[in-house]
Amino acid sequence: MHFTVYSYNELKAATHGFRASNKIGEGGFGSVYKGKLQNGIFVAVKVLSVELESMRGEREFVSEIAALSDIKHENLVNLKGCCVDGANRLLVYDYMENNSLSQTFLGGEKNRSKFTWKLRKEISIGIAKGLSYLHEEVSPHVVHRDIKASNILLDEDFTPKIADFGLARLFSENTSHISTRVAGTLGYLSPEYAISGHLTRKSDVYSFGVVLLEIVSGSPVVAFDITRGEHFLVNKAWEMYNSDQLLELVDPVLDRDFSSDEAVRFLKVGLLCVQENASLRPKMSMVIKMLSSNGATIVDEMKITQPGIVADLMDVKIGRKHSSQSFFSKASTSMSPGSPFQTGRRK
Repeated sequence: MHFTVYSYNELKAATHGFRASNKIGEGGFGSVYKGKLQNGIFVAVKVLSVELESMRGEREFVSEIAALSDIKHENLVNLKGCCVDGANRLLVYDYMENNSLSQTFLGGEKNRSKFTWKLRKEISIGIAKGLSYLHEEVSPHVVHRDIKASNILLDEDFTPKIADFGLARLFSENTSHISTRVAGTLGYLSPEYAISGHLTRKSDVYSFGVVLLEIVSGSPVVAFDITRGEHFLVNKAWEMYNSDQLLELVDPVLDRDFSSDEAVRFLKVGLLCVQENASLRPKMSMVIKMLSSNGATIVDEMKITQPGIVADLMDVKIGRKHSSQSFFSKASTSMSPGSPFQTGRRK
């Protein structure tokens, strides 16, 4: 795999001095800019913010390089190179014409109407293939830790690419879990990891399940309405499954132009992935089989148990001094569902 070390001036010129109009994204650890190299190739340049006291930003820079520098897969973002210049840490990727799943797909009905059922299927299976490769095929295995719609990029053909490996952790062959500070995104965070800090590949499986429910339903991970207050897509899917109404959860903008059996099966796979008991969640290689054209038999034979929701466990997570409601009122401003957070708290 070809990996290039770029000069700071080269990337500064490519992005027109990191001009605001070139900014195409912003994450928990820095901004991303569209750039054009001297050879005419468009790239995405992530400029990481390094905090000297905590070394936050530096850790993420090292994690991305460790996870991506020697692996390549159709459904993973391609890391082209990096730049280290004083306190500056920059990462260079292939440019993705259709931005992220959250921006291109979840930005309203007009956006979602462009995503046919066929395209949603292909995107879902592509994400599953990328995760299966990270979890089961590369060595050491990679756990992403922050699978969410905004970290799924889409190229010109809408092929999904898993991106943002700043929180990724590497697992040696015989490692079942590692204990680490909790990091991730509200709404996508698996409950057992939120409580214990014990990270496993099943933590990513949970997050994938949430993304799959989003893709099929077109609904946000967390919604708010006057009658119900704050409610989670995972809970909504579970309620509709129990009342045999899963079909009604499918995105109405599809206007019934899809296979009902297939859509319900995809929603059931999402629910299998978000089960509270992590050991019951399928491996990603099994998820690929369940999402494939002959996966109906496998799904029908599997029992779906209650999902886990981080909100239900927030008192345990943050201690008794704060209620879960106070956490989420705080979340509605600086830490809204869908935004990354970290805590140094260990259990």
